[in-house]
Formats: sequence, structure tokens, C-alpha cells
Amino acid sequence: MSLVIYNTMTKEKAPFKPIEENKVKMYVCGPTVYDYLHIGNFRGPIFFNAARNWLKHLGYDVTYVYNYTDVDDKIIDRAKESGTSASEVSEKFIKIFEEDYNRLGLDKHDHNPKVTEYMPQIIDYVQSLVDQEKAYVIDGEVFYAIDKFDNYGALSGKKLEDLNAGQRVDVDQRKKNPFDFVLWKPAKEGEPSWQSPWGEGRPGWHIECSAMIKSILGDSIDIHGGGIDLIFPHHENEIAQGEGCTGCKYVNYWMHNEFINIKGEKMSKSLGNFITARAFMDEYHPEVLKFLMLSAHYRSFLNISDEKIDQAFSGLARVYHSLKAANTIVATFEEKEGATVLKSFSQTLAQLDKKIEKAMNDDFSTNEVIASIYEAVRAFNSLNLMKKKKDPSTVPTAKVFKEWLHKYGQMMSLFDLEAESFLVEMDDILLKKKDIKREEVDALVQERSKARDDKDFAKSDEIRDKLIEMGIDFQDTPEGPVWNVKI
Repeated sequence: MSLVIYNTMTKEKAPFKPIEENKVKMYVCGPTVYDYLHIGNFRGPIFFNAARNWLKHLGYDVTYVYNYTDVDDKIIDRAKESGTSASEVSEKFIKIFEEDYNRLGLDKHDHNPKVTEYMPQIIDYVQSLVDQEKAYVIDGEVFYAIDKFDNYGALSGKKLEDLNAGQRVDVDQRKKNPFDFVLWKPAKEGEPSWQSPWGEGRPGWHIECSAMIKSILGDSIDIHGGGIDLIFPHHENEIAQGEGCTGCKYVNYWMHNEFINIKGEKMSKSLGNFITARAFMDEYHPEVLKFLMLSAHYRSFLNISDEKIDQAFSGLARVYHSLKAANTIVATFEEKEGATVLKSFSQTLAQLDKKIEKAMNDDFSTNEVIASIYEAVRAFNSLNLMKKKKDPSTVPTAKVFKEWLHKYGQMMSLFDLEAESFLVEMDDILLKKKDIKREEVDALVQERSKARDDKDFAKSDEIRDKLIEMGIDFQDTPEGPVWNVKI
């Protein structure tokens, strides 16, 4: 099955055909950098990272552009509040975003353009629209003439005649059409500005992406992504500008990720359920955030709840426990000369390869990939290789499982942490939630072992019951007792 992508423009899936053979030009709208980003803002970066990696897996040479909007009303307002400059605000929050992004272990983008670095290209773009009479100038302000673009509304499905301009926008009586939008705005005192043919000013929001796309990727691109909230007016206006300027089709495939909810409600500061990605990663773990986002299809609503977080912990624990077992086998068991992978397990992985190929080629269904990884983990665990030290297929089978998991983990930027350390980190997070100290559990486990050695079974049972009540799972192994926190 070849790759098919759901296109927001056509409202249906279609086979993917790049503009240029074996090459993909991909642009995803990045953040306006005036504050810490919430977890919903990271759904796009996490998903599109996996999509880009799958395209590479299919053999495409991908150029991925992810921008920073570093001049904007929100940035200017934040600068005034903090008594700093707009550039200081934007640089601070670009640095914070990149720290959060790197903490997630996501692959780097090919380009991270900033609006302020592309001002000459933005001005040239606006001038081209003015020269073609697609835009007009009033008092140093440049507006796009929406009536000059016949297909306006094709992406969002909105029709200008159905919109109530008085309710949706502040009507500027100077405009030829209430929905004409700003390409360039005159400078206000104390705001950052640049010299242009229309006087000192700065760009409107929508023109920035179009100019950066044209400058870096060309007149037409294969994939343009972003959150569903950007469809209208931002992406609708980008199309009008892009096609108005060049006469070429602006984007072949529009991809939009859905919102997330917190405990069934839309995330917002007013409801008190707003959580930054940084705070979430501090409380839980970057791996948990990625796992949550990729466990649901990117076009489906994702409801983040305590139950969902527990499921993510449980799922990650299953995968990493199996990885820990595989690591132990490879590191400590003797590999027999000429030994091969267990045939039935090799066949299972081959079948799962096909399932994953089908899932990712069907509009990047990362949720189905997670399900297939669970199947591989279940199949590996059922072999019970930790008790088969003398079986010649044990080490090769453990090795191929590790390699298989790494292959798909790398694609999604998951499952690449040292297994034993990660499991300890997870236990520490869960212990903190239960307000239990690790030393307390270790002491009880040792006390129980001593009671068993002393044949004081009543005391051993008493400690066992206490550990169970605390939510601690444990088992006795030849190497001694091991424990983890129940999820």
C-alpha cells in the first residue's frame, strides 16, 4: 500500500505524489514566542516529527521547515508588561521552546526561520501583491484584496456571504471588503518596525509564513501542517497570498492536527486546567507526553485525563520491562555459535512490519503502530527467555527484538532511553504521587527478605501485605527480590 494522506482541502484521503520525485517540501507553523507553550502546542511538533521520519523511511528526501513568529502583538504586549524589548521576549521564549523540544528528544528541523530574519523577503512579497493589484495601500497600511481571489474559503469551507463581518472582525471602513486582511501595518510608537515602501511598519501575521515558504522552499510545497485552529483565517489567507503572488498552487496536501482536552474540557487558563509542556514533563516525563500524543490518531480529539496518563505509564512500563529483559539476556547470556532467531518470533515481527507499514501509510496512524508494538512485546514476553539460558535461540531472538523496537522507536522518538534507568525514574514519579519514599520501600523489602531467611513467615506475610497496600508489586528472583510501583 502506498502512502495516502487526508487533505483538509479536499476533505478526503488521496495517494501522496510529491511535486519533485523522491523529494518532499514540508512546512509546519511554529509558535508565536511570547510564553511557555502548553501541552496542546506540542501535539503538532510530536506528530509531524513522526510523519517526517516515516516519509524518510519511505525513501523521500525531506526538507522540513518549522518557523518562529518573533514579532507579534502578544510579544509586544509581553515586552511592555515586563519592561523589556520585544526581541528579548522572543529570544527568551525561543530558547525555552528549544529546551523543551530537545528534552522530548525530537529530531531537529532542517530550518527554523524567524520572521525578523526574513523582513526583506516579506516586503518584496507584499510589493509583488501590490504591483499585481492583489493588494492596496491606505495610509501606510497594506491590505490584501479578497475579491481578487476567486477560491477564498476553499480550505475552511467558509463563504464570505455567510459570515457576519460585524461580529467576526472589527470592520475598518477604509477597507474595500470587510474581510480584506492586513499584509503590512504602520509602526506605532515604541514598537519594533522596519523601513518599507509604505513607511515604517511591520508585517501582518499571515504574510510571514507565505514569504518564508517561498524563500526557503519555493512557490509550491508538498505538505503544510499545523493545528486545526489555523485553518481559518491563517491558512486560508496564506493560500490567497501564495497563489495570488505566484499564480502557482500553494500547497498540495494540507494536514491539521486536532485539539486536546483536559479531563473532558477544552484547555484554558480561565478553567484552571492549563498546563505547560514543561510543567507536564517535570511532573511526569517527556516520554509520557510523546506516548500520549502518538497513542491517538493526529486527527482525533485527545482527552488528557488521569486515567489516560496512567495508561501511558502502564504502556511504557510494558515496553521498557521487555526491553530491560532483552538487554539482560544480550549482556549476560552466552551466545551459541551458529544460533538463529526463533522462527515463530521472526515471523511475528515480519507480520507486524506489514501492519505498521499499512497503518503509517494510511494517513500516519501512529496509534496503530503503538498497538503493534504492544503485540511484539506480548510475543517476546510469552517466550519467557529469561528462564532459557541454555536455549541457543535466546540471545539472537533478544537481539532482533531490541533492533526491531529501536527501529520503530527511532521513527517516533520513543523507547530510546536506557531501560533500567527509565523504569526507576517512572517508579520515582509514581512514588512521589503516592507520597512514599524509595528508601522506605527498600527497607521493607529487605526486612521481608530477612524474615523469610529467618523463617519468620508471619512477619514476612505482614510486610508483604503492607507492601501490597502501599501499591508495590514485587517478586522474588534468583538474584534477589525486585519491586516496582503498581499503576
